[in-house]
Formats: sequence, structure tokens, C-alpha cells
Amino acid sequence: MGVPLVEIAGLTVDFGNDWRSRAVDGVDLAIAPGEALGVVGESGSGKSVTWLAALGLLPARARVGGSVRLEGQQLVGAPARLLESVRGKRIAMIFQDPSSCLNPVHRIGRQLGEALKLHRGLSGAAGEAETLRLLDQVGIADAKRRLSDYPHQLSGGLNQRVMIAMALAGQPDLLVADEPTTALDATIQAQILALLAGIRRDTGMALVLISHDLGVVAENVSRVAVMYAGRLVEEGLGQDLFDAPRHPYTQGLLAALPTLTGPRRRLAAIPGTVPEPGKAPAGCSFAPRCPLAEPRCMSEPPASRRVGLLHRAACHLQIEPGFSAGALPRAAE
Repeated sequence: MGVPLVEIAGLTVDFGNDWRSRAVDGVDLAIAPGEALGVVGESGSGKSVTWLAALGLLPARARVGGSVRLEGQQLVGAPARLLESVRGKRIAMIFQDPSSCLNPVHRIGRQLGEALKLHRGLSGAAGEAETLRLLDQVGIADAKRRLSDYPHQLSGGLNQRVMIAMALAGQPDLLVADEPTTALDATIQAQILALLAGIRRDTGMALVLISHDLGVVAENVSRVAVMYAGRLVEEGLGQDLFDAPRHPYTQGLLAALPTLTGPRRRLAAIPGTVPEPGKAPAGCSFAPRCPLAEPRCMSEPPASRRVGLLHRAACHLQIEPGFSAGALPRAAE
């Protein structure tokens, strides 16, 4: 992959006094310059917490361990001044709900102008010109009039575009998009994703797309990381992972997707829910829900091993690439 832009190694996050409250458990990830990486998994898998921890955005009671390096520079435990110079300028993040992230009492123009002044030192006429350019770049029509609007005067799709414009204000090397299409209709969703793809193509910016929507991820990234209960269970090139998933959890996620062609079939839902921090077994976190689990799965954590070209999975079982997720036995009801 070459020299990584961001390298995460052994990242852990605890919200209590010991490991029993662990929300992220030993995550290793690397993102190359200009790469598009998808991070998928059910709610509660630790996708968002991983990147909030990487940027030092978790509350003070969270204990973060491991390493997060930006071009070799350590971010975990770094002083606030260093993190402030990284957030927005080198790494920007789009949060799940734009309406709750934008300040409701300030106009759009002021909020964008603040980001430009903070990260690039632009103000006055130069700042306003760049604000208009950013709004135009994200596809907001009549940008000059929109500068005086408040967030409540904009639709969800327009608020999301404003959030993207604010994230781009610092010209970041990496954009972390956390569920950027949540609560948007299919048309607006497609527009937002096309916008992100176009910006990446024009600027060479790297992208981390966090989503529970496998279809969105499959069409917009080159590499995929699958998380479950705070652990990275499978990672590989997008086409390889979707064509031949090697972890039972990934297979279960794909089996739950409806097909648009072929005979109708019953969806194979994964039984149960993601365990809360501290309630997962000592071994594989997915073992209580896995139809292929063996006794050792409950007690021995599986190591991540290579199962193909740039493809890794953390599973005790030697599952063949052609194994069909739909062939998994039904869990006892």
C-alpha cells in the first residue's frame, strides 16, 4: 500500500476503569494517501468510536490506548494544541446528524467563515469569496443568498452539503464521513455520494466512509474493513470481500441483503444483537451468534490471518472462499 497517511495500531477505548468496559479492542488499520476505505458493521460495532478516539474527540472519561499516527506523528495522548492543528486541517470529519452539528443560532455564512479563518487564515472579502466557492463546489444553488440562512431553513440534504463544505474548508488530506447519507432519500443520497467521489477525484483526498449500508460502501470504496463488537474481524479489497467473504459475520451481513434478481428467498437474518462492552465472551465476540462456533471460539480470541491477496480475517475456521453465506445453518429459535 506504500507509506500510509494514517496508521492505527492496537487502538483500544475503555469507558470505565477496566477492560470490561472496552468499546474498541485492538484495532489495526492503515489508510494510504488518496485511498477510499469503507468501515462497516452493525450499530454498536465501534466504527464511529474508533475515529472519534483517533481525533481525540471522546469525553475525558474515555481511556484511549494504542497508537494513531498521521504521517508518523503520534496523535494518541498528543497535546491539545497539536490535535487542534490536525482536526479540520489535516483530518476532517462529517458527523451523522448535520442538523445537530450546525449551530442553530448562527447563519451558514458565519459558520463557514469561522472554519476558513481558523484553518486557512481567510477573512473579509477573500473569506466570503472562498465561502461562495465551497458552497458552489458542494452543489448549493444561489450560494450568495444561502449565506444568510440559518440551518433550520435548509433541508437535510442541504445541511449535509454545508457540513461537507465546512469539512473541505481546511483542505484536509483525509475526510472521515460518518454515515453521511443517514435519513436522506435515495436521490439525495446518490447526489451526496457522487459529490464526495468528485471531490476525491479533483483533490486527491483520502476518504473513510463509515456506514452500515453495504450497498453504499460497495460502490464507493476500494477497500473494506468489517468491525464487530469493537474488533476488526475482516479486511480486504472491496470486490474480494463482497465476492468471497471469509468471516461468518461478513457472510451473515451479506446474506441479510435482498436480491433484485433471481428467485425469491427468505432473508437469513443474524440472530441476536451486538454484545454490550464487557458482555462479549473471552474468545471470539461473534461466537454467541455464530452458527459455526466451536467450543474454542468462546475462550480463545482468533488471530487475524491472511486468507487472500490483501485479505485478512479473524476466525478459527478455515472457511473456503466459495462458501455461501446463504448456506449457513439457521439458528435455533
